[in-house]
Amino acid sequence: MLPNPSSVPLEIGVQDTQCLMAEKGADLRLVDVRDPDEYEYCRLPGAELMPLPTIAADAATKLPDKGAEIVVYCHHGMRSMQATERLRELGYTNARSMAGGIDKWSLEIDSSVRRY
Repeated sequence: MLPNPSSVPLEIGVQDTQCLMAEKGADLRLVDVRDPDEYEYCRLPGAELMPLPTIAADAATKLPDKGAEIVVYCHHGMRSMQATERLRELGYTNARSMAGGIDKWSLEIDSSVRRY
């Protein structure tokens, strides 16, 4: 049974994302909604590129399980919030935006992730 959409917060912090990655491993879907050149420059391990303009079309084919745990991220968190809201509209009840994006991840979790 899928959780009530209102019971899963729209955002998740970088520390909680790190914990979720350790707990769920490959079962956690990390979705990078930045542009391809940003994705090539730096990304989180295991992340899948689904640029914001194509998120709805990409989700239909790449995210078949609407109940899957999904963390969406971008550079600072604005595009990922838009993508998360769109995914929620499409029925992905466990989609969350990583607050602060990959920039905050680099500052607080892993300084080896390149900043720009």
